[in-house]
Amino acid sequence: MTDSKEISQLRRQILLGAAGASLAGYNLPTWAQGASQTLKISHQFPSGTDFRDRLCKKFADEVSKRTNGALKFDVYPQHSLMKTMAQFSAMRKGALDLSLYPLPYAGTEVPEANIGLMPGLVTSYEQGAKWKNAEVGKLLNKVMASKGIVIVSWIWQAGGVATRSGPIILPDDIKGVKVRGGSRAFDLMLKTAGGSVMTSIGSDETYQAMQSGSLDAVYTSSASLMSFKIQELSKNFTSAKNKSYWFMMEPLMMSKSIFDALPKNQQDIIMAVGSDMEKYGTEQAKLDDINAAIYFAKGQNKIFELDSNQVDKWRTVAKASAWLDFANQNETCAAMIKSAEKIS
Repeated sequence: MTDSKEISQLRRQILLGAAGASLAGYNLPTWAQGASQTLKISHQFPSGTDFRDRLCKKFADEVSKRTNGALKFDVYPQHSLMKTMAQFSAMRKGALDLSLYPLPYAGTEVPEANIGLMPGLVTSYEQGAKWKNAEVGKLLNKVMASKGIVIVSWIWQAGGVATRSGPIILPDDIKGVKVRGGSRAFDLMLKTAGGSVMTSIGSDETYQAMQSGSLDAVYTSSASLMSFKIQELSKNFTSAKNKSYWFMMEPLMMSKSIFDALPKNQQDIIMAVGSDMEKYGTEQAKLDDINAAIYFAKGQNKIFELDSNQVDKWRTVAKASAWLDFANQNETCAAMIKSAEKIS
């Protein structure tokens, strides 16, 4: 029989939770954990057509299956639950359970997160995949945990640039162009190269910005370039199909307070399924790089591809600007970029 003191303690926790906190945030006794629990996954991407939404749903289905329905999920696409930029803070506070979230969007709160879109630092999916078990990944995990976040799936995406004006191939091509880069680091490189950088524009806001003339050029992932129909407004597209200096980490992340409150077996299942999703994410991202070029060509855009020499020219600008700025943020940032530079 359940101890009366244990029941009394649970009752107090429920009363405390009535103010709005989820019971998932409490370390409930084992006997109270038998009921199923529904967690919320939020993201900014369109439902169905974007692989990041499909990944969240596949993750949800598989975790639910492996936990025999003890964990269930509601997926909220296209920032239908909360605004994009609010999701990271909400996870830190335990007000949101999970989000597939562009890591550098968290850079204003956690400077180390800016490494998630460091121009020219990652130039292939294979290179990015090595981060998880390298020193840079260990440092990033430690930082995120200290801020209340668990990285569940390490997902990388390459990206290109769509323009209303001339194509952007080399650093000189960006001079005077009103452009959105996607992170503090990428924006700094573009500004150093002479671009007129427009900050604080999420990828889900780029169509309106291009339509209004606020932007001449948009850098973002191949998936987002298609999902947000940028080809309807652009004339030239530099694809990531061959080479790219734009690689962003967009992990599936979870609130640490919610994660820590789960039984160990459920934590293990979440992390195992998260790891399984990484292969799917990479396959879909590579496919999107190919499809984006086809998509933009059908939209009457001229298509351009980069070679290693052109990527190296951007990398040179990035090292003298974005990389240096990041390393100077703090000792952890310096250690992270030093480790990442060693990975090929």
